[in-house]
Amino acid sequence: MEGLRLTTPLLKLLRMFLADPTSRYWGFEIMKATGLASGTVYPLLARLERMEWLESGWDDEQHVSGPRRRYYRLTHEGLASARVAVAEAN
Repeated sequence: MEGLRLTTPLLKLLRMFLADPTSRYWGFEIMKATGLASGTVYPLLARLERMEWLESGWDDEQHVSGPRRRYYRLTHEGLASARVAVAEAN
């Protein structure tokens, strides 16, 4: 976790993922659950994906209206690292 600042927004995001670590979440859903703005959420998601804590993929469902959704999910390494980060913050 070297180089990762445990900010309040980051901890909110990690706690949301840890609440149901096997689920996948899309951007708007993450913003609603955490109360964070898109300008905060998406840079954090990108950083965690670069660190390989998260993996993402596009939704292929045809029956959903609007633009395609990009879903995010904790990786195995991300789950372990997120648990340590939140424990250290507490």
